[in-house]
Amino acid sequence: MTGNAGAPQIGMTSLIRCPALTLVFLLGFTAVSVAADGLDVKIGYLRRPKHLETISLVQMPAPDDGLAGAQMAADDDDTTGKFLNQRFSLVDVHLKDGDDPAAAVQKLAAQGIKLVVTDLPADALLKAADAGKAGGMLFFNAAAVADRLRQEDCRANIVHTAPSRAMLADGLGQYLIWKKWPRWLLVTGSHQRDKLFADAIKRSAKRFGAKIVQEREFKDTGGARRTDSGVAQIQTQIPVFTQEAPAYDVLVAADESEVFAQYLPYRTWDARPVAGSAGLVPTSWDAANGLWGGIQMQSRFTRTFKRLMTALDMQAWTAVRMIGEAVQRTNSDDPKTMLNFMTGPQMNLGAYKGQKLTVRDWDLQLRQPILLTDGRTIVSVSPQEGFLNQYSELDTLGYDRPETKCRLQ
Repeated sequence: MTGNAGAPQIGMTSLIRCPALTLVFLLGFTAVSVAADGLDVKIGYLRRPKHLETISLVQMPAPDDGLAGAQMAADDDDTTGKFLNQRFSLVDVHLKDGDDPAAAVQKLAAQGIKLVVTDLPADALLKAADAGKAGGMLFFNAAAVADRLRQEDCRANIVHTAPSRAMLADGLGQYLIWKKWPRWLLVTGSHQRDKLFADAIKRSAKRFGAKIVQEREFKDTGGARRTDSGVAQIQTQIPVFTQEAPAYDVLVAADESEVFAQYLPYRTWDARPVAGSAGLVPTSWDAANGLWGGIQMQSRFTRTFKRLMTALDMQAWTAVRMIGEAVQRTNSDDPKTMLNFMTGPQMNLGAYKGQKLTVRDWDLQLRQPILLTDGRTIVSVSPQEGFLNQYSELDTLGYDRPETKCRLQ
């Protein structure tokens, strides 16, 4: 086997005897001419504090939620990259309340960092991406589920590894239809993001032929719900709140603000299943997932960080692994070159989800299955059987090409 002048000569016997060399070969060694000085790839991780109080104490997010997944992926990239003379490292930027994400992006740019994974809400992400556009920076949205980021507010320099609200709602909706539960009682929280999730659920119902028999709003009035008296009050309040509803098959809750949904299972007036923000929950990842080699991923994460892996961890891990895959396949850390690879036919990311993942070229959303979990097991995985698409069944989740309002620029 011949190579470039000055490059090491590797025979098939060497590949068989040395697993490390085999890995390099599988990564496309013959197409990579490794520069003498290699590549030093620094990846920014931009996040801001979260103040969400969860109902369940066991669901309180860890301080390194998301960051841990990104760090594990950076270590994975670096381990593989060493064989190609490529080094990967993560630069954590933790914004404080009131900090300007655009200013943080400029500081990262001053360090020569052009690849940034973000754990930011939608508006902050847009500010960051717009600030980095002139410098050719590429951002990876690991957290924000807002549909508008994939629609009218899409950007040509934001790749989304977090699923959108529409994808989550469609993943759930397909399963409910498959179960022949077409009549939904929709209960929506009083906060704006609750209403946005409710909109996604209503879109999914219309798309798949379900009927929302009634929509009710659960107003957030505050109160100490974790006290003894608070629990007793909830036990009385929820049955009263859900009684006298039209006949329905499943109660679907839209409660991204974590105010009421966890109180619904086993407390509704009618004996009906609960789905959405509690009960059967759509997500990109869950600690219960052991499918498709996921048990190895979960075990390695738990050994390293002494906790379970969350959806945000997985979305951040996926973003950093996408970066590593693109750099290793193209032998370049140029954002434009990498993005062209990611949206092209050669992009096939393995992420413990049963199939290779690709990126939609019309809105830069990562195609991915949606897991449906009850918090202890994986109940199902969408897309469901019978939901077809001419290009990819994964495009039955979220906004397909004919539906998009995105104009990348």
